[in-house]
Amino acid sequence: MQTLDILNPYNLQVLTFILLNSILAISIYITLSTGQLSLGHAGFMSIGAFTASILTKQADMPLFIAIIIGGLAAGLIALLIGAPTLKLHGLYLAIATLGFGEVIRVVFLNMEITNGALGLTGLQSIGNYLYDFEKAMGLKAQAFGISVMQMKSLSTFLFMLLLFAFVLFLTLRLNRSRLGRAFEAIKADETAARAMGLQVNYYKMLAFVIGSILAGVCGGLFAHITTTITPDDFNYHKVVEILSYAVIGGSEVVWGPLFGALVLTALPEVLRGLAEYKMLMYGLIMVGVMAFRPHGLIGADTFQKLFKRRRGKSSDKEAKGGV
Repeated sequence: MQTLDILNPYNLQVLTFILLNSILAISIYITLSTGQLSLGHAGFMSIGAFTASILTKQADMPLFIAIIIGGLAAGLIALLIGAPTLKLHGLYLAIATLGFGEVIRVVFLNMEITNGALGLTGLQSIGNYLYDFEKAMGLKAQAFGISVMQMKSLSTFLFMLLLFAFVLFLTLRLNRSRLGRAFEAIKADETAARAMGLQVNYYKMLAFVIGSILAGVCGGLFAHITTTITPDDFNYHKVVEILSYAVIGGSEVVWGPLFGALVLTALPEVLRGLAEYKMLMYGLIMVGVMAFRPHGLIGADTFQKLFKRRRGKSSDKEAKGGV
């Protein structure tokens, strides 16, 4: 029974969205790693979603190639708007990128190719695409004793798990690289970083574009997991949700936004009866975190303190044993 519960398509879909939002959390973390407060990720996500959807639905392009092109389209737009907007700082940059996201949403609302406010439906499912590939390899659901729907949901989840692990691995490598150290220096003190000879504008643009490409890829994945998208899927509420991952979890280390994505995606499922008050819960949690943990629930010193406590307890036990 427990195995059947785990393989329940609904439970697998919840786990899939946790992984999707975790990749989205990494995208906002990369942008924040240079101290840039961007609220345009929902806009970049919508660009990736609609680009990939149009390519698969109307141009019959292979699904994963379309998703990659959607991410690159978001990166190209980020490159175009980055030059003027990244000269701004703090709240001014936040307002400019928020305005960009709203402009993109209104554009998609008024385009024929996106079907206006009704959006696009009947999109190709990642589960169907993967299952067709598995059947061609001779792997059928009946061979594993599960239903076709379970097989499709499980395939989607495993694909997202591998993609998340790959993105997380690259992010951790990035943090330890020269590029990551440059990002950290700019975030700590932009003026000092510039005085040390770092090309601050180049690194800020690079972080902005990388984060935007990841957001665009997440948009394409979202579209082909849900198989239905509308411009309102990427409205102001989505902006708040993405930002909440970093604000609540913390943006000093990559584990902070990941923890925020896990909590904020799983919480509405745990408290399903209060799902309609999701944004209210986000607000209350944000107020609480800002009051008691301004840098987020997980900071750069969180693990150090945890390990120190464990070492302290183990040393006390050894001392008592010696006595």
